[in-house]
Amino acid sequence: MVVNAQSLFPSLTYNLIVSHIGYDFLGNFSWETTDDPTNGRVNYVDKATALKDNLTFVSDHKFIMRADYTKKVTKSARGRDSVRIHSLDAYDDALFVLDIFHMPEGCATWPAWWTLSEEGPWPYGGEIDIIEGVNLGQGNLASLHTTPNCTMPKARSQRGFTKSTSCDTSVNSNQGCGVSFPDQDSYGTNFNAVGGGFYIMEKSSTKGVSVWFITRDSLLLLGGEPVLDLVLLSTPDAYFPTVNNCDYSKHFNAHSIVFDLTFCGDWAGSESVWNASTCAAKASTCNSFVDNNPSEFTEAYWEINSLKIYTPHGLLR
Repeated sequence: MVVNAQSLFPSLTYNLIVSHIGYDFLGNFSWETTDDPTNGRVNYVDKATALKDNLTFVSDHKFIMRADYTKKVTKSARGRDSVRIHSLDAYDDALFVLDIFHMPEGCATWPAWWTLSEEGPWPYGGEIDIIEGVNLGQGNLASLHTTPNCTMPKARSQRGFTKSTSCDTSVNSNQGCGVSFPDQDSYGTNFNAVGGGFYIMEKSSTKGVSVWFITRDSLLLLGGEPVLDLVLLSTPDAYFPTVNNCDYSKHFNAHSIVFDLTFCGDWAGSESVWNASTCAAKASTCNSFVDNNPSEFTEAYWEINSLKIYTPHGLLR
């Protein structure tokens, strides 16, 4: 008998309000086709094209988004075909639970799962990067990007390592206030090799923002599902307090959800990052690698089991 953690131990803190599995994603997200704001060598395609070309496909239990891996990219094109989706709904205080089997990996890739203000315009209302990394990285990076006057203490209650403390997008070339995760299977090839896991983000107007990576063999799981109240009691991998030095009400509001997969751009394709990677041995520039090596992108895909969204007891979206 399979025991479901949520039915046996329902959360004392949160109510499940949305569960996206398989076909649910098609009706609850929009496929964006705008130019990549991070200057990636990417061509985001619409939903009809993504479905026709198998860059998006679904089953009753899976949702998959991928990059094209069959053709070279002409110099006049925007870039390699890929997918960027944006949720139709937005959430303020909420808990987001992503069960993910595979994330994009490989040279030139820059995948991200993140949220941003529905009201905007960016950076007003904030941005929360939950999953992010580039090229052949092994550890996840979680970050906030905000308007001025939002900073984080270097030392705080988290498992990860503080990389930067200013969340202000106008500082440090929009580096944001980032935290690198301690587990080398939290991102990329190593993550995929163990069958993925769970990413959980709590967005709370009273506590701030917390992010956990939960492996599939974690004691915080029961019947393959996270026991949410145990997760909430555990130390997060990344914690961004908003009580002091970052007033939540001034920097955050209701957020919509984004998944994307770009290539190169301001981070993965920057000369210093590309040249410091072993990827540089394959091509002199990131863009030329993307253009001429379609077979290198066979592992550049998201495979999602579910995305569940909870709100605190007594609150609606």
